[in-house]
Amino acid sequence: MNKTLHSLLAGAVLLSVSALSWADVPRTPSPKDAEVYIISPQDGATVDPTFTVQFGLKGMGVAPAGVVHPDTGHHHLLIDVESLPAMGQPLPANDHIIHFGGGQTQTRLTLKPGKHTLQLLMGDQYHIPHEPPVLSKKITVTVK
Repeated sequence: MNKTLHSLLAGAVLLSVSALSWADVPRTPSPKDAEVYIISPQDGATVDPTFTVQFGLKGMGVAPAGVVHPDTGHHHLLIDVESLPAMGQPLPANDHIIHFGGGQTQTRLTLKPGKHTLQLLMGDQYHIPHEPPVLSKKITVTVK
């Protein structure tokens, strides 16, 4: 699924709750011991400009955006994000925060040559991070 389709899906979910104030939407509790991580590439890896990123998850399940099911969420890939986005509202969809609202567990990513950071953050049915956040370790890759 491409970035445009991800953005459209994210927008559709957000429109479904647009009548609510985000302050009125409680954050979804994360399961105890839930953990998200990047399977590949490894931290410190040198990769081609286009490479696969595989997502790992323990202690909770994956469900598409808009689907309410206990102890589930979907992945968001943070690329070169220095400070985390606001945790009490939907994550924005842009070149630095990629939504995987279809329940995807990997992606093909194309980045410019140089060093880049990658990090995963789980979001609930509304793209809002869980409480407490289920956030991976940040890894660094070097693109050839």
